[in-house]
Amino acid sequence: MTIRTILTVAGVGNERGDLELAARLCQQTGAHLSVLVVGMAAPPPIGEYAAVVSDAWLQERQAEMHRVSDRVSEVTSFIAASAVSGDVADEYVELAWADESVGRRARYADLTLAGPNTLLSGTLKDKVIEGALFGSGKPLLLIPAGIEPTLSPKRVLIGWDGRIEASRAVREALDMLRGAQEVRVALVDPGQGEDTHGEEPGADLAAYLARHGVKVTVDRLPREGNSVADVLRRHATDTAAEMIVMGAYGHSRLRERIFGGVTRSMIENPTLPIFMAR
Repeated sequence: MTIRTILTVAGVGNERGDLELAARLCQQTGAHLSVLVVGMAAPPPIGEYAAVVSDAWLQERQAEMHRVSDRVSEVTSFIAASAVSGDVADEYVELAWADESVGRRARYADLTLAGPNTLLSGTLKDKVIEGALFGSGKPLLLIPAGIEPTLSPKRVLIGWDGRIEASRAVREALDMLRGAQEVRVALVDPGQGEDTHGEEPGADLAAYLARHGVKVTVDRLPREGNSVADVLRRHATDTAAEMIVMGAYGHSRLRERIFGGVTRSMIENPTLPIFMAR
């Protein structure tokens, strides 16, 4: 996939780190920068105290809308002074629907970026990740703190489990994979047989990638009592990978939250850029 538009989501805070990071990535790739400024409204008061607190709630709502407007002005000025083309949209929405707003906007971008500030932002982080993955049909790139991102990584690790989500992530990342010097396909305790990974786990994906000109190696990794996420992170470090490509949420969001899952673990503790799709 050729990336021509990158979306980043900004809250009403004054942090510019993610915005600057996204602009640098757009400058590297010649992409257009799309920014969505999101303000999230608290639900209106209900019950016997609603009449007492409604004035305070309305005042806070109006103040928050002013903060969104101020943030839009800041982002507009930043883009005007930068070396990239860009556009700014804003939405002030009820907290419960913020992920839908992100998802709608992300449909008009090739990639949504969640940088270090977003990953530390609690509620905004959840809304950006869920909106991009569940509401857009487009990939998401997580960038942890201390890392300068690139869409031309030299070494890439693919976390492969044979699911549709992983297949979509690989397809969306094909341009990057073709340009990499080394791509390693990591399978953790892979099964054999037609209903899992075939008689030679990883061989089918390796053949598919090779036909696209990707330099690929297959690594079958034992769990040895560790979580799949920990095995992938450790192998990424051991192979000096600059990015992990993986599918997201093979199970429902609710199940991942209650029981844990590879996606949730990787999101909570990313050690290098993670390119996800669903």
